[in-house]
Amino acid sequence: MTTPDAQGSRRPGSDILRTAIRRNRGAMAWGTVLMGLYQAGETAFPIALGLIVEHTLRERSAGSLALAIGSLAVIITTVSLSWRFGMRILQKANTTEAHRWRVKVAACGLQPVARDVDLKSGEVLTIATEDADSTADIVEVVPMLISSMVAVLIAAVALGLADLRLGLLVIAGTVAILSVLSVLSKKIGSSTKEQQARVARAGAKVADLITGLRPLHGFGGNHAAFLSYRKVSTEARQQAVTVAKVNGAYAGTALALNAVLAASVTLTAGWLAFDGQIGIGELVMAVGLAQFIMEPLRLFSDMPKYVMMARASAERMALVLSAPPVAAPGTARPEPGTDLEVDCVRYGSLQGVKFQVPAGEFTAIAAYQPRSAADLASILAVNVPSDGYEGAVRLGGQELAELSVEAVREHVLVNPYDGEIFAGTLRSNIDPSGSSRMVPEAVEASMLTDVVALHREGLDYEVRDRGANLSGGQRQRLSLARALAADTEVLVLHDPTTAVDAVTEQLVARNIAELRRGRTTVVITSSPALLDAADRVLVLDEGVVAAEGTHRELLATDEAYCLAVTR
Repeated sequence: MTTPDAQGSRRPGSDILRTAIRRNRGAMAWGTVLMGLYQAGETAFPIALGLIVEHTLRERSAGSLALAIGSLAVIITTVSLSWRFGMRILQKANTTEAHRWRVKVAACGLQPVARDVDLKSGEVLTIATEDADSTADIVEVVPMLISSMVAVLIAAVALGLADLRLGLLVIAGTVAILSVLSVLSKKIGSSTKEQQARVARAGAKVADLITGLRPLHGFGGNHAAFLSYRKVSTEARQQAVTVAKVNGAYAGTALALNAVLAASVTLTAGWLAFDGQIGIGELVMAVGLAQFIMEPLRLFSDMPKYVMMARASAERMALVLSAPPVAAPGTARPEPGTDLEVDCVRYGSLQGVKFQVPAGEFTAIAAYQPRSAADLASILAVNVPSDGYEGAVRLGGQELAELSVEAVREHVLVNPYDGEIFAGTLRSNIDPSGSSRMVPEAVEASMLTDVVALHREGLDYEVRDRGANLSGGQRQRLSLARALAADTEVLVLHDPTTAVDAVTEQLVARNIAELRRGRTTVVITSSPALLDAADRVLVLDEGVVAAEGTHRELLATDEAYCLAVTR
């Protein structure tokens, strides 16, 4: 959901559909031509049969029969080839367009600038897959709709040439069928939109539960979590049943109306033939067209349903694609080797934090309140827009609001205490881009060498989703190795060693100080080992910097500091 301001600027799903059509107009034009040729050939088959019967009854010659058979062969070949190549073009365009939207939604989901959209990651995943595919179906639906209309019009004209009443019956029946089905298609669109939203919520709930599975086990919340998921899943199931009922009613109504029209054409043609107003060949043509017309009519009547489903999916994609950013980033870029300054920042529990980290210094921040540490990390990670807090954060004298987010990301890396571990290998987790030259050094500095040596595959050892086959300490060290391998100008680490033993922590602290020598490093921690390895320690208490000095100086002069960090 978006706020009223966001809703006012958000483009509707129809704009997304128009974009998809505009991008694929060439493929859709060729697809329409070929599928129209296919439908025309299908329609021509019963017409040709009627003409053959009429002509054969008059001339009764082998040459005429051979010519008729050759004509039917041409029609069949045309139908086969036009369908084959038409569907190939349309399905290629469909899958390509779906890929484009998936990538676009994924890019927006990864956008570091905060967006005013209340969608969880599980919902964004559903939008990036199912909704993207459904939206791209418009590329295939429109040509099929036009080609089906061509078939109906050809059939109406052919029957009208035999007898005007037959042609008018087809046209009037088609209009009546579409009028009835348009009402049901609107119901399908609204029901489908609600179903997609509920399925997405269920997916988001699963993602949340998987993320919090270990804590749930810890305090016995499994049953409550199961009931919570069961509730949202039941809602999704009930809505899916509703959609299935509407779809069933739509399909049944369309089939019944199409059958009534075909039967009406057949009976009318039979009556006209019995009355002598049309010939035997025209009767054969009319009966054949009455049977054939059910297929294009079915396609023609199904298309509004698919259009409404595509529109419903496009509306959901618009929630992600068109939501305005909370704050527009700047365009400047920081100079290399610059310092980091936090100037009187007020946000959450922070009550005017002010400090400066010179370029190349290793600074540790001992936050007595965990909330203050989390709020400071969020500010430095640009997870909070510049107008969301008071004060300023500067990089080389330039405020972050003046810098492009991409430039900030290149110069500053904030590694959270709960860094995500991805399915893949140790190597792909440490160096996702495959471009780092610091992988061996990062592995050694983070003390991940024992994990690498434990498996004969080494860095190519397969890691399961969320690091399920690694211990908590191994996951934390893997996340730290990834941060160190990035080798950024400014590195901010938030509690990087809380899950490792004291001996390993000592080694990691010493290794970080050595590896990051000459590079600006900030560690938000209460670890004595990291605090001792730092060039300077800032004490963050009650949202302000209450003291500073080296770890040993503070131990000797600040009793509160001793109580807070001594283990």
